[in-house]
Amino acid sequence: MMPPSFRHALLAIPFAAVPLAADEPSHEQLAFFEESVRPLLVKHCYECHSTEAEKVKGGLLLDTKEGWMAGGDSGEAILPGKPDESLVLETVRYDNPDLQMPPKYRLSEEEVGILTEWIAMGAPDPRSGEKITKVSSIDWEKGKAHWAFQPVANPQPPVVSDTAWPRDDLDRFLLAKMEAAGVQPVADADRFALIRRVTLDLTGLPPTVEEVGAFVHDPATDDEALAKVVDRLLASPAFGERWGRHWLDVARYADSVGKTRNIPFPYAWRYRNYVIDAFNADKPYDQFLVEQLAGDLVDTGSPEEAAEHLVATGFLALGSMDLNERDREQFLLDRIDDQIDTLGRATMGLTLGCARCHDHKFDPVAQTDYYALAGIFGSTRTMSGQSSRRGNNKEYHQPGLLVSLDPTIAKSRADRTAEIERLETRLAELRQAGKGESGKVGAARRKQLKQEFFSVQKQLNDLRAIESEESMSASSGKKKGGTPKIDPNAPLAMAAMEGEVVDLALRVRGEPDLKGEIIPRAFPAVLQHAATPALTSDRSGRLELAEWLTSADHPLTARVMVNRVWQHLHGRGLVETVDNFGLSGSAPTHPELLDHLATRFVANGWSVKSLIREIVLSRSYRLGTTHEAANAAKDENNSLYWRSNLRRLEAEAIRDSLLAAGDMLQEARPEGAPANPENKGKAKGKGKKRVEPSDLVATPVRSVYLPVMRSKLPGMFTVFDFAEPDQVNGQRDVTTVAPQALFLLNNPFVVEVSKKAAERILAQDLPDEPARLRYAYAYALCRYPTEAEVTRALAFLAEGGDDRTASWTALTQALYSSAEFRYVP
Repeated sequence: MMPPSFRHALLAIPFAAVPLAADEPSHEQLAFFEESVRPLLVKHCYECHSTEAEKVKGGLLLDTKEGWMAGGDSGEAILPGKPDESLVLETVRYDNPDLQMPPKYRLSEEEVGILTEWIAMGAPDPRSGEKITKVSSIDWEKGKAHWAFQPVANPQPPVVSDTAWPRDDLDRFLLAKMEAAGVQPVADADRFALIRRVTLDLTGLPPTVEEVGAFVHDPATDDEALAKVVDRLLASPAFGERWGRHWLDVARYADSVGKTRNIPFPYAWRYRNYVIDAFNADKPYDQFLVEQLAGDLVDTGSPEEAAEHLVATGFLALGSMDLNERDREQFLLDRIDDQIDTLGRATMGLTLGCARCHDHKFDPVAQTDYYALAGIFGSTRTMSGQSSRRGNNKEYHQPGLLVSLDPTIAKSRADRTAEIERLETRLAELRQAGKGESGKVGAARRKQLKQEFFSVQKQLNDLRAIESEESMSASSGKKKGGTPKIDPNAPLAMAAMEGEVVDLALRVRGEPDLKGEIIPRAFPAVLQHAATPALTSDRSGRLELAEWLTSADHPLTARVMVNRVWQHLHGRGLVETVDNFGLSGSAPTHPELLDHLATRFVANGWSVKSLIREIVLSRSYRLGTTHEAANAAKDENNSLYWRSNLRRLEAEAIRDSLLAAGDMLQEARPEGAPANPENKGKAKGKGKKRVEPSDLVATPVRSVYLPVMRSKLPGMFTVFDFAEPDQVNGQRDVTTVAPQALFLLNNPFVVEVSKKAAERILAQDLPDEPARLRYAYAYALCRYPTEAEVTRALAFLAEGGDDRTASWTALTQALYSSAEFRYVP
């Protein structure tokens, strides 16, 4: 194999032979522009399309070359050499009745001809050398008036007529609207339904027969009995596994990068475990966000806490990236875009990523706002453990692009990584200089560029060699071909760290090479408040971003989180579009209740467990699912919450419930990484055995611990609408399709679970078959069978003959295949 240093050195060849630069406009062409084109533009276009315009129309500037090259809101305006494809000519020709400029009159045929000739000759324009200044056309006052950007209020609970019904102040907000609409809440669910509902909601697992019996027969009042159950469930490790999975949907968690190469993330599991532990410990939500955005910058009391905070910043490193991207700048900008989009939708319910190429089409978020945030993440080193193919690199997994959880090693590695990034940037600049200056400089300048190129390349090779040696020492030997194996249990983590502090240039239409003005790092203008911290020149701004985001004055952070919690417990958010609080999203059905919950959330120290406890102990949570025709006539969609919504269980809860039914679920958290980093899509089962994706469903651990390989999910996950892990997904799709029934009827895993459950039922010391039926129904559906169900089941069992296990297996599988098993009552 060719030595790396020699292979990299060949990259210097572009200095020896590069294409000639584009021809410069001739004297005659420039004269034509100055004498004919410029006066025309000044006379007819500058009023609306220049930096001096009172309001720039369509985002298009025609007073500079950079302006028309950048285009406007409708895209490129002038295509040099292609007059018939240029939007400017289409508008001035008046061929399109919906697109005519100037809007009040037509240009003369002679003037249209001048523009046509100018574009045909390549649109020569001497007005060069100016940075493109982005002029926003956003109506800021109208945008700021949107409900979501108003300060969170603290409304007083309304007065209601039926004062005996509410159990909590939040009930009063719901009941007041019901009474105003002439709607009556339905009766409460019975204890059988309630114990199943709250146990599934809080742990993602069904209650045991013993837990059902204890709650149903508890002599305490409903309020007291339910409170005991809720407190027990909140203290269970299963709570963090259930609610941590909800956050992992929002964090676009995966164990592989996805897209073109889909290389595994061997150390993503550390972030997953951090999230689960955070929910179990009831880590305050504001602290939870600060650690994920800037944990490396937060003061810590011990090395263990410092390591935990580093792992938390893996939130920023989990993006789905195209590792085949050879353009370094494009790759970095794509990564920043993933981070901005995730930050916006996960924490604020804003689609900030829509402002990458132009001002947001709906929300008051300018393109300059986007690049102000981009500078913060551009000043951050994202340590995902992977790199793109830039520089002809073919080793996608780069241990040097991970963070060591040993603090001494971490500092040394961070410094080296920063230097490698600096040298790679300089190398790219030198290559570009070699191409751009071809034919324009003498031999001395060319020689100088080549010498610097080789010097930088040598420094880069030396640092990469050190990095390679370190990765070998952290590896578990070598795999075939001589490259180091990956040890997924090494003390390494995906994380974010401080980088070189920079302000980024706005990219016109999102194009990496079409740079506009430099945008100082800042936060979106529409959301800046009195407590907005100032950014300094010596830090990225991530810590200040986290502090701004978690300020009690921020209008979105608390609202968005309480809405997510409400959605998981009621089946629909108070704002139905849980990831979009912008102008194109839904308005809240109960805005006062939303603010009431947000205010309580912050006042209670951002405690997620306290928020959940308050909601599940409310009267509204315990309502039955009964359909009342009179209510439905006035509120068909149940937007007033006069009954509980039937909710289908997620893929993980269905699978975990099946494992629990068969007494096959391993309660302890598996240690180490779930994914095999040497073989995409495989996972580890018992005894470190590698398990194919098709067999993952049968692995006896909770579903949250199974590997999430992008584009390669287990069949059961896709059939039951698992969250797409490429982006924020706070609200999963819910479908009802034939493959779901076929899976429950035919999949070997379901058959095996049903057989194990049947054996458990038959092993119980029960007097007769009706008693076993009561036990089976209580275990599967948390209720006893009706007389009709007992009669049918006994007849079915009698038809099975002497093979009782087979008959009971078929019966239990029928219970697990029922809609009742798949839905929260």
